[in-house]
Amino acid sequence: MLESAAALVQEHADLEKRLADPEVFGDQNLVRKLNKRYAALAPTVAAYHSWHAATDDLAAARELATEDAGFAAEVPSLEARLAETEDTLRRLLIPRDPDDDRDVILEVKAGEGGEESALFAGDLLRMYLRFAERRGWRTELIDATESDLGGYKDVQVAVKAKGTPALGEGPWARLKYEGGVHRVQRVPVTESQGRIHTSAAGVLVMPEAEEVEVTIDPNDLKIDVYRSSGPGGQSVNTTDSAVRITHLPTGVVVSCQNEKSQLQNKESAMRVLRARLHAVAKEAADAEASAARRSQIRTVDRSERIRTYNFPENRLSDHRTGFKSYNLDAVLDGDLEAVVQSAVDADEAAQMAAVAEGAGQ
Repeated sequence: MLESAAALVQEHADLEKRLADPEVFGDQNLVRKLNKRYAALAPTVAAYHSWHAATDDLAAARELATEDAGFAAEVPSLEARLAETEDTLRRLLIPRDPDDDRDVILEVKAGEGGEESALFAGDLLRMYLRFAERRGWRTELIDATESDLGGYKDVQVAVKAKGTPALGEGPWARLKYEGGVHRVQRVPVTESQGRIHTSAAGVLVMPEAEEVEVTIDPNDLKIDVYRSSGPGGQSVNTTDSAVRITHLPTGVVVSCQNEKSQLQNKESAMRVLRARLHAVAKEAADAEASAARRSQIRTVDRSERIRTYNFPENRLSDHRTGFKSYNLDAVLDGDLEAVVQSAVDADEAAQMAAVAEGAGQ
């Protein structure tokens, strides 16, 4: 652990020297890259110096304890301080997901349960929008297909941070754990006899990719246009403005109909397509990585049923972490922080155990 930390401290010092070189500022892309890495290393460097100071203070107190009872009395508190700094440093040395500070595209799709599932998808969308609002993030509706009763068959939104987020506080860092199947247990509005039904909705979260990061050959695309439609036959366009794009090499299909013009829908669809292809490439890379360096989204598998929302008992249960709360109404109103943190903590614990296991071999 200490060798890894010392190497990062040296890298931080080298970056500081490079950023002081006037010639570097001739390449603004390089400057942004160096500044981003420099800022990312800063917490680890500070933690390393705190650990080093705590180690020196404890060694000095132990050495002087035989001569002065006052120093002996300080040893327990200094030992506790050293343990705390070691834990902080160990957590910061966990391999970080390079996408953690990215914005995301979040998609909610109705699943089993018909109209009830679509209504639940709408509840999930509102939960994420309110969560984003609480964290000061901006949201943008990309595309939506509404159901007859006001829910969503499929809806996509972009979630964007304002400014540069702190380490581990970006939209992807917090929302990537939400991918998976969400199950709801409640009495549907369509149920006349008051029976509790179970239905589900799926959530997909993707880090948003820049155009320069994902190369898409126009010859690999099949683009279809058609007339968009609204719920119950309402708001039906009279022009072919909706767009469906198929990426032939991967079979990924994206469609958008929310905007009024074909060009706007095509741009939105390409944006979602870039994010999906970036996610495909990321998962392929993660699958080849060692257990200690797998990204957090791999640790918390988004293909599984991840959470149950039980309305009669006002209970939320996360099946990955064992987290339970009895404030479902507050969670659906955006108070999602404790739920997300349970996934963050579980993933960090798993990665720290993997790192410790590797160090012991």
